[in-house]
Amino acid sequence: MAGDGKYDVIVIGSGPGGYVACLRAAELGLRAACVEKSDRVGGACLNVGCIPSKALLESSRYYTLARKRFQEHGIVLDDQVLDLPVMMARKSEVVRGLVENVRKLLENAGVALIRGTARLAGEHRVEVTRDGEKTMLEADAVVLATGGEPVPVPSLPFDGCRIVSSTEALDFDRVPEHLAVVGGGTIGLELGSVWSRLGARVTVIEMMPGIAAVADGQVSRTLERLLGRQGLEFRLRTKVTGAEVTDEQVVLTLDADGKEDRIACDRVLVAVGRKPFTGGLGLEALGIGTDPRTGHVLVDERYRTGVASIYAVGDLVPGPMLAHKASAEGIAAVECIAGLPGEVNYDTIPSVIYTSPEVAGVGLTEEQARERGLSFVAGSCPFTGSARARCIGDTDGFVKVIAHGRTGRLLGVHIIGPEASELIGECAGALERNATAEEFARVVRAHPTLSEAVRDAALIVQSSRKRG
Repeated sequence: MAGDGKYDVIVIGSGPGGYVACLRAAELGLRAACVEKSDRVGGACLNVGCIPSKALLESSRYYTLARKRFQEHGIVLDDQVLDLPVMMARKSEVVRGLVENVRKLLENAGVALIRGTARLAGEHRVEVTRDGEKTMLEADAVVLATGGEPVPVPSLPFDGCRIVSSTEALDFDRVPEHLAVVGGGTIGLELGSVWSRLGARVTVIEMMPGIAAVADGQVSRTLERLLGRQGLEFRLRTKVTGAEVTDEQVVLTLDADGKEDRIACDRVLVAVGRKPFTGGLGLEALGIGTDPRTGHVLVDERYRTGVASIYAVGDLVPGPMLAHKASAEGIAAVECIAGLPGEVNYDTIPSVIYTSPEVAGVGLTEEQARERGLSFVAGSCPFTGSARARCIGDTDGFVKVIAHGRTGRLLGVHIIGPEASELIGECAGALERNATAEEFARVVRAHPTLSEAVRDAALIVQSSRKRG
């Protein structure tokens, strides 16, 4: 097996936490190896998560625009035919190209890519198994970056056909007539949107009183209303208590505030969250602790486990399960291994839901600021007032800026609307610099652009503070 020997760092997993950690190690002059059990690098995010879902979201958005919006622009198409196999092939090609890019990045950086399943065999040893052959590797430090896996629901066991995880929902061979989505979080809303746009009836079943629980409350309520207008049906404060599966359909038994109901559908997507994937790593044998409730690997501020030479990042450790959070932690962990002050500012990590409209946020929500007892001022600017939004015909949503009432320092920015995923970047940068609402508003944006709505929301906050 290629790559036998001694390394400075061995990283287990080639997802966004793992491969980025390897690249940073190479930049710092460390001899690095990446162990990956799959034939393809990139982890779940690249192969069966973030990237294929965004490719389908984009394709389905174009399909919706062609059917419902092109005529507004004087573009008349006689036929709008969905060729699902072509759409799926494009998605696969996007993934294939990015997988190859990651492989080349590792190769060009001099990182040894070792194929096989890894198990910790000691404080500095990793056993790799492939096709029955075992190879022992050694390193001064090991970084665990094995990512996460879908959380199952006891009443809805995955069968890969009728009751599926997000992985199978990315590869349906036909548009479901009725898709039930269990879970109103990011994954459920994004994939529900894909299949709704392509013609499926979609019912989202959520135990909580609202969808997108991590979002600002005003944003969450607005998203529910706008997605409902697009045709998604929401069954809130509802849980699934049972399922009857036949060759043709699934009949779900629901409990809504003690009232039983049943709905029939032909596919069920279970998207209630993800959990750390630690199976087979050998954590217990080395005494590496995990949270008994969540399964997260316990680490200190330097991402070290209870074994000083073994580190963990990404979905394995507490915090939002986001690819960019994993990458930041991978870099920080390797910097700590190299003796540098690696760290991650968790207060400025943005999150995005790629529905239409998009949702993006960074920093504190209004609810969180209130829970902490902070003095704050919040200001919102609707996209209906944006010249650019009117030009592109996408005026749903708003920008909300939250600032400290006394100092004016930005506490959070939350956006629902066009290109929210791109707009949130400058907002995260402003929070990282501890900018005030006034400083943020003074930045000159080009006209006409959507970013002017961000400026205007900051101006509203600043005006409110002066009046207060």
